[in-house]
Order: sequence, then C-alpha cells, then structure tokens
Amino acid sequence: MAPHSTKKRKRDEVRPKANDLDTSKPTATFEPSQGRVYTLSIALPGSIIANAQSQDLKATLAGQIARALAVFCVDEVVIFDDGQGSRPPPYHSVSQAHQQNGHGDTGYSGYSDPNHFLAHLLSYLETPPHLRMHLFPLHPDLRTAGTLPSLDMPHHLRAHEWCQYREGVTIKDPQRSGKEVVEEQGKKKKKRKINGSGEATTTSLVNAGFKTPVSIPAAIPPHTRVTLKFPNTTPPMSFQTAELTAEAVAPSAPREEAGYYWGYAVRAASSLSTVFTECAYDGGYDLTVGTSERGVPLSSLAATTSKESPVPAFKHMLIVFGGVAGLEVAVRADAELVGMGVTQPETLFDHWVDLCPGQGSRTIRTEEAVWLGLMGLREVVLGRGMKS
Repeated sequence: MAPHSTKKRKRDEVRPKANDLDTSKPTATFEPSQGRVYTLSIALPGSIIANAQSQDLKATLAGQIARALAVFCVDEVVIFDDGQGSRPPPYHSVSQAHQQNGHGDTGYSGYSDPNHFLAHLLSYLETPPHLRMHLFPLHPDLRTAGTLPSLDMPHHLRAHEWCQYREGVTIKDPQRSGKEVVEEQGKKKKKRKINGSGEATTTSLVNAGFKTPVSIPAAIPPHTRVTLKFPNTTPPMSFQTAELTAEAVAPSAPREEAGYYWGYAVRAASSLSTVFTECAYDGGYDLTVGTSERGVPLSSLAATTSKESPVPAFKHMLIVFGGVAGLEVAVRADAELVGMGVTQPETLFDHWVDLCPGQGSRTIRTEEAVWLGLMGLREVVLGRGMKS
C-alpha cells in the first residue's frame, strides 16, 4: 500500500470577475451628508448585568448593547441605578488583587457594582483601538473585552485611512524636559508648563494612530483624549509619516460640522430622576420615550412625515429601557420621585410605548428591547430630528 500523502491539495480560489460585486469585504461605510444638531440618547439600568450568571455572559451582554449603540448611531448612553443591581459574587469570583484603575476600583465589578461594570465596558469599546492601551489600564472588568465584536465606528480609523477629524491621546514630548511652575497673581495661583529653556510650552503632541505624532497649538496634559481637526478634507501626501498639525475641537464638532457619527458618550446616573435632571444638553431632552409592555403600540409613532405626526421635531431625544422588573421598580427606588408623589413611570415621558405588541415570549430582555426600540424608532429619529 502506498504511503498516505500529507500534502494538502490546493483548492481553486474563486475570484470575482470585473463586473461582479466583491462581497468578501464590508462595503456599508458611513457617508455623512450634512451637519446635524439633533442627538439620540438611551438610558438603561446597569442591573441587567447582575442578571447574567457568569463573567463571560456579563461581558457578552455589554457587547450586544454596544453593537446596538454603534449600528443605530446613538450619541449618548446613560447607565442608571434602579436599586436592583448589587448581588453577592459566587464563591469562585476573581481575586481582588489587580491593578487599580482610574475609578479607584481594584477588582472585578460585575457582581459588586454592575452599573460601573457596564459603563466601564461600554467606554472601552467606544474608544478607538489604538488609544485603549493609553487610556485603560489592565483591569479584571476588561479580561474578556478583546473577544467582543468590534464596533468599527467612523472614528475607529485605521492608520492608512484619512478623515478630517480623528481621535488621539496626548503624549509626552521626548524633546522637552517640561515641568510645571506656579505663578502667584495676587491671591490666585496659576500653573503653567515650561520647557528646558524656561519658555512656556504652547503645543502638545498627540498620538493619532500615525507613525509620527500630530502637533496641536494647545498645552494639554499627557494621557488626555482629544478630538482633532485637520486643515484639509483631502489627505496630505504621505500623511502616515509626515509631521502634521491640527487643532483640538469639541467631541461634538464632527457631528455638528460635517454630520459624522462620532461614537457615544457614557454617563452614569444615580437614579431614574437624575437621568433627566443631570442632562448634559442645554434645555434637557425635548422628546422622551419610555418603553413597557403596558404602553401603546410603537406603530402609533410611525407617521413621521405627515403634519398630524404625534412626534414633534426634536433636538435631543431620549429612549429609556427598564430592567428585569421594568421601570416601575426604578420609580419606587428613586427617593426624589417618591417624594414628588410619582408612582407611575409613564407620567415621566412624552410617549409610553410597547415595542413588540403580542410578543410570543413572556419577557423581552433589555438587550433585545434596545435593538427592537432603536429599529422601531429609526424612522422617527431620521424624520423628526433637527438637522440645523
């Protein structure tokens, strides 16, 4: 008998023809048309993390929510405490002896503080990959974050990709031996940074994912995330290695000026009421939607183009999702709302909707409701949001 050959047979590679569509790589890239003023925010309780039974499931749950935020261009996510989150860890929980992060927490928070855990992972996943090692120290919460699906948002640019806007992190300039000095002006003291020659530094270097740092005309402390705007929309020659200059702009500038979706901000709220009262936008949210199986069908908000639309044009929209026991428990756990005599959550919102009337399952999980709600309200967002 002839010996068995271990040489693998080369398979024929199917190559697309000249007129065929190449589907081997994604082609659905975000293309901005004009600047937009409106924002889309969602709020959900961190207690949904406590309902997941293992560390891997908790991280996977956060990844599912992050994917929904990215797909539907959510600008802000608020993690609020509904009083249902804290649960004792199992006997085999991870050790607490880990490197300390910026929040002063040294261990895994999936059991002790699910609100922080969810906010931690969502912030990590929103950050461009080339900045994560500079902004997020090693932490038990992020142990399996590398296995979660990529968000691949417009500001997650590769080194060879060009955009007029870009995210970066300030770094120390190796050519300078800068130090801080304190100047006394009357009763006030002011800090300024000087270089080795005694001159005040007025520039900073930013790691923007290129081989060469970008210079900006502003003195910003190292390890600070900044949004950059370059002078030109077209890429300069050899921009990956060239010495580029840019300006630091507000994180909202790519959205307001050019219409880019530029990721989401993560905000923590101590209760359901602070979701509204601590809103970062001037004037607060002018359109609020609460979700519950006891609400009206979502289809009642579908008429977005007619003059009879129940949804007015909005500038800042908020969609709130409940946890395992719904938004009712969040109201009862909120001392501020209880003191005001609020007993029914629907009184807090402009609209109180049922995302899936006639659902076949007894319950709809929060991570499922996020996808259902953002998909069902997609036309409302696009049709009624103020562009300018």
